[in-house]
Amino acid sequence: MKIWDVTDKAFQSYGKVVTDVDFSELLERMEQTPVPEDVVYVAAEPILEELPVFEELTDITYGELPIQVGYCNGHNRKLNALEYHRSSEVDVAATDLILLLGHEWDIAEDFTYDTSLVEAFRVPAGTAVELYATTLHYAPCQAQETGFRCAIILPRDTNLPLEFKHDAAGEDGHLTARNKWLLGHPEGGLPEGSPMGLTGENIEI
Repeated sequence: MKIWDVTDKAFQSYGKVVTDVDFSELLERMEQTPVPEDVVYVAAEPILEELPVFEELTDITYGELPIQVGYCNGHNRKLNALEYHRSSEVDVAATDLILLLGHEWDIAEDFTYDTSLVEAFRVPAGTAVELYATTLHYAPCQAQETGFRCAIILPRDTNLPLEFKHDAAGEDGHLTARNKWLLGHPEGGLPEGSPMGLTGENIEI
């Protein structure tokens, strides 16, 4: 599939490049985070949240909302699932990586989504992007054999465990963590009981 760059016009409906925050210290600190053979996600990482950029992101990027700074690192080449939030997500690429993205408005009434609509975008190392709340996304894909590192900034408590069971039909049945609605692919290797919804190819980069 064609891989766009996040500076291309095709990215504008998914998000924007963040240029008003200095991420240099965050990128240096990301070098201390692990890159496993699979994928690891940490919602809030103390060694990242102690940096001055934490306050800058809180005040400037999220308009004084409480936030968390974590990371998603590892080795991955497949789509596997798509998720969305009720808020923007900021991804800071500590290595070159590829994001597989879609639009929430393309989810069908029965909460299925055709993966042929997914588009791929390369994010160069050192680049930060804001993904809009309407952007479907999941774990990044690696752009090199050594894997990927990506800092993830979200409103506080996003992706933490739910307090109540959500098993209703429709959208509520896709809520798998706080502020996280998930559509899985049957070939995505997700935990048993995860809500499915993706139809078509499990895209591989």
